[in-house]
Amino acid sequence: KIIELREKAKKELGDKFNISAFHDALLNDGCLPMNVLEAKMNAWIEKQK
Repeated sequence: KIIELREKAKKELGDKFNISAFHDALLNDGCLPMNVLEAKMNAWIEKQK
């Protein structure tokens, strides 16, 4: 699922995608249930646009 989120971010952000920033956002809150993590990362993607 994390790989799917990364690919979605790459696709939606294009040249704005930064793998380090993605990893920071992904790991910032520690261990989260996958549904919460997915919602958080979707919000992060929107914020990066």
